[in-house]
Amino acid sequence: MNDVTRETETGDAKAAPTRAGASGMSYKFQRLREKLRSAIASGELSGKLPGERALARRFHVNAKTLSKALTDLAAEGVLDRSIGRGTYVKGCAPATPGQGRWLVLADPEQADSSLIYGLRTVNPELQVATAISDMRPSFLNQFASVIDAASNTPEAFLRDLVVRNMPVVAVNREPKTYSMHSVLLDIALGASRLGRDLMLAGHRRIAAVEPVGSTALSMTLRTAIARYAPDAIVDACTPDEVSSLLDTGVTAIVCGTTHAANKTRAELQKAAISVPGQVSLAAVGCVDDIAPCSGYYCSAKQLADAVVGLLRDAAGTRPATLWLAGAWHDLGTTGPTVPIPVEEVAKLRLGGVLV
Repeated sequence: MNDVTRETETGDAKAAPTRAGASGMSYKFQRLREKLRSAIASGELSGKLPGERALARRFHVNAKTLSKALTDLAAEGVLDRSIGRGTYVKGCAPATPGQGRWLVLADPEQADSSLIYGLRTVNPELQVATAISDMRPSFLNQFASVIDAASNTPEAFLRDLVVRNMPVVAVNREPKTYSMHSVLLDIALGASRLGRDLMLAGHRRIAAVEPVGSTALSMTLRTAIARYAPDAIVDACTPDEVSSLLDTGVTAIVCGTTHAANKTRAELQKAAISVPGQVSLAAVGCVDDIAPCSGYYCSAKQLADAVVGLLRDAAGTRPATLWLAGAWHDLGTTGPTVPIPVEEVAKLRLGGVLV
C-alpha cells in the first residue's frame, strides 16, 4: 500500500506542473486579451491594428496566443477581422463598396482592359462575361451587382436584372432601361468643344464616326457648329466609309469612341491619307493608356472609380447617372484648313461661347 501510495503521489507530483503549465498558458492568453481590451478602450489601439507579428512583438507573446486573444475579442464584437483587410477596432473598418461579387458584361476586346483591371482591384472575385446567351437565372444568383460595359446587351436581359432587384450600372452609355445607374463620358460636352475648335480652324465639312443607328455624336456636332458656322455640314458614317467621304470635301473627322478612332486611323493609313496634312482627326472617349488621336478623354481609372462610387453610395436608391468631363489630349492630329478671315474669327468669338 505504501508503495502504491508513494507511486500515486509521485505521479501527481509529476502531473502537477503539466496542469499548471496549461493553466498558465490559459492565464497568459486571458491577460493578453484584457491588455488588448484596455489598450482599445484607452485609445492606444485604434482604427486598423498593426499586423499580428508586430502586435506579438509589442506585447511579448507568441503568434498563437495573440491570434486566440484577437479571435475572442472579435467574437465579443470588440474587433472586426477579415482575411485580406486586416483587424479593425469595431466600427472603424472602411465600408466595402458593392458588397458581394460583381458580374461584368463586356465585349471580347474589353476582357483585359484597364477598366476591368481597375474594378478587379476593388472586387477581386468579380467575373467577366462576354456572352449572355447561355446564362441561367441560377448562375446570376451568385452575384450582388452587374456592371454592363458591353455595347449590345439586350434590353430584355437588363430589364430582368432590374426586376430581380439587382443593382446594374451601365458604363460609357446611357441606360437602356429605367432603374439602371450609369457612368459615362460627357460626349456632348467634348463634341461641342471639338466642333467649336474645328470651326475656328476653318473646317466646314466634318464626318462624325459613330455606330449604325446612333446619332448622338452627329446631332451634338450639328447643334454645336450651328452657333459658329450655319453653313457647315456634318456627315455621319462608320470607320469603313471615312475614305470615300473625303472625296465629298470632308476635312475633319470626329469619332465617338477610341475604338472607332483606332479603326478610322487604320483606314486612313491604308488609303495613304495623311493626318493632319489632308484631314484632321479627333475623338471623344475613354482611354486605357495612350489616346489614338487628339481629343477629349477620360481614363479607365476614372470610369472604374465612378462605378465603385455608384455601387457604394447609390445601390438601392433612385437611378443615378454620373457624367465625366473629358480632359484635352493634344497629339497633333488636328490642324487648320483654309484660313478664316480675321473678321470672321471675331464674329465667331462674339457669337459663340469660348472656354
